[in-house]
Amino acid sequence: MSKHDFSADEFSLRRACARDAIAAAGLDWFLVFHPVSIRWLTGSDAKSYQEFQCLLISAEPGPICVLTRTGERNEFLDEALVDELYTWGGGEPEDPIAALERLVESVGARGTCLGMEVPGYYLHPHHYVRIKQLLGDRLTEATNLIHDLSLVKSPTELSYIREASRIADKALLRFIASLRAGRTELEIAGEVYHELLTSGSGLAASPINLVSGPRSCFSHGAPTDRRLSHGDFGNVEYGATFKRYTATIGRQFSLGAPTSRMCELHNLVCCASDACIAEIRAGVPAIVPHEAAKQVIAAAGLNHARVHLSGYGLAPGSPPSWAEPIHLFGGSSYTLQAGMVVTVEPPVFIGEEQLGARIIDNVLVTHDGCERLSRTSRDLIVID
Repeated sequence: MSKHDFSADEFSLRRACARDAIAAAGLDWFLVFHPVSIRWLTGSDAKSYQEFQCLLISAEPGPICVLTRTGERNEFLDEALVDELYTWGGGEPEDPIAALERLVESVGARGTCLGMEVPGYYLHPHHYVRIKQLLGDRLTEATNLIHDLSLVKSPTELSYIREASRIADKALLRFIASLRAGRTELEIAGEVYHELLTSGSGLAASPINLVSGPRSCFSHGAPTDRRLSHGDFGNVEYGATFKRYTATIGRQFSLGAPTSRMCELHNLVCCASDACIAEIRAGVPAIVPHEAAKQVIAAAGLNHARVHLSGYGLAPGSPPSWAEPIHLFGGSSYTLQAGMVVTVEPPVFIGEEQLGARIIDNVLVTHDGCERLSRTSRDLIVID
């Protein structure tokens, strides 16, 4: 993503929404750490999340300030929409929290009501503790303040997600064509990546999952040098990106005729996905589609094999994840809105049987239902 991928008006609207949300939370300033939040406000796709970086935005109109490491200065200047850029480090070590302190002082944010994101990644615990000490008791944690503003996608964002879906579908055809006994999981994964990258995808935030044979009970297994053999059951999941916007897909395969149990598990996750999709529409609590999928799997006596959520919001992710805060899962407090994009992937993974199944599709939430974005069949892929 880049500042060139969206109009100035879209960035202005995003920033206005962010300022309104900051003010509504009773805050004067907000510290942003998650690279997806920084990207949403500036267009930056720099890898500076590997070290300390932050964005500082006020509730009132004014400059948006970014503090990042010196090695990313040129990329931010060329690709990001930033009013004031501050950098730390470079040719010699420097304390980034001291640089942050200078920034906070220079804009007059010290002693005000200041909020901050506390993401699961991207903010070192040592830095977190020192920021809390630096900014004092008036500091408020509001991790999803920016994320929640970005859940409903704009027309431009949806066009990028649709292109990512098209690329993901194309890579699935390459995956199917490359499946055969004797090839390793890594060789087949290489075919998928080749198709993705030569078709216009960037590198997705999370690497491909590809399991076969006795490894098919692994819900997030990376490809290995295991060679596929006749009789294998397996699963593939990967993401394609366009302008960093992600589309994911997951399918089941069998080398040779599948057993009746393999077919049973595949049909079960398809039925659970259908039940989930049938409940997705604007205004529905996010927990409702999850409960529908859960009931289908529980009725088959496999609730214990439902090892993770039924779906989640899909973002323009940064490693290691492309997930948004909205989850189709127990305890979710979110309500679906038109324009959200969520995955549908209720799973069944059974360790004692060394079998598992999961179909993954992305859907666009609409006012009266949802639209499945992938155009590829969910049928079990059978290679004779």
